[in-house]
Order: sequence, then C-alpha cells, then structure tokens
Amino acid sequence: MSLADIAYLPEEQAHDAEIELINEEAFGPGRFTRAAYKIREGGPHERDLSFVATNGEKVIASVRMTRIAAGEGRALLLGPLAVRPAYKNIGIGRKLVKIALEAARDKGFGLVVLVGDEPYYGPLGFSRIPYGQLSMPRPVDPNRLLAAELIEGALEKFRGEVVHENLVREGA
Repeated sequence: MSLADIAYLPEEQAHDAEIELINEEAFGPGRFTRAAYKIREGGPHERDLSFVATNGEKVIASVRMTRIAAGEGRALLLGPLAVRPAYKNIGIGRKLVKIALEAARDKGFGLVVLVGDEPYYGPLGFSRIPYGQLSMPRPVDPNRLLAAELIEGALEKFRGEVVHENLVREGA
C-alpha cells in the first residue's frame, strides 16, 4: 500500500457503519462519556463537511464536522478524527483535517474547534483557546481545547458554554 492508493472522498450515508467501527476501534466505549460526544448528541454532523479516506472500497479513516455555538459565536467542532491502526502515522489523518478545514473555509465558516493534542493539531493551524473562554458540557483539559480561525476575529465572539447549534435554534 502506498499513499497513492488512498482516495479522499466526501462522507456518504453508506460509510456510516464503517465509520462507527473505526471510531469504536480508535476510542472504545469510553468515547460516549467525552465532552465532544455530549455536544454531538444535540444534533447531526455536517455530512457535506465530513470526509473519509478509502483504500479500494474499504473506509480506513474519517473526520466529521458538527455545527456548534457558544454565546454569539458559531463554529464547527472537528471530530472524531480516526484512522485504522494499520494506516496510522503516514499522514492520512492530517490530510483529512486539511481537507475538512478547506471545505469549512470555502463554505464561509470562520472557526473550527476541537479537543485534541496541540503537538498534532498545531502544525495544522490550531492553537489553544484562552483559558476560561469556553465551558464544555463535561470536563476537558483546557490545554486540549484548540481552535483554528478561518476568519480573523471569529474566536473572539465564541465565548461561554459550547452546545450543538441546533439547541440554540430550538431554544433549548
């Protein structure tokens, strides 16, 4: 297998079962207790901003984006990002993140937020969110709360409790 064998495609409903297996493999049953999963329970992810990597017909990695809100700000939550173990450490995850960020920028989104490791995501344009600016629905190490500004100043408006954007629209 070489990187030339990998195709990057928009996520489709037909990929859902394989994506679920990849996430289960990567994060285990504890994934449902994490803050990001709690936010995702509020509504669907944005399929048109979510992508998969395939090797032949097999989905080997995926990244999803979900609309979120905090205060007056709106953003996207990146994740989960998961790569099958046999395909890790060759750049597939980083390429998926780059594709997702480019798609978000093209659709006019100003901010992408995630919970992750700064050494991995920093080179992709993410940096720490100032301490205390956001609160998550479950405990999160503040050093792992990262954002990539796609439009300058978008992070400044994103303050307070992070929820799925649907909850704001529905007044919940």
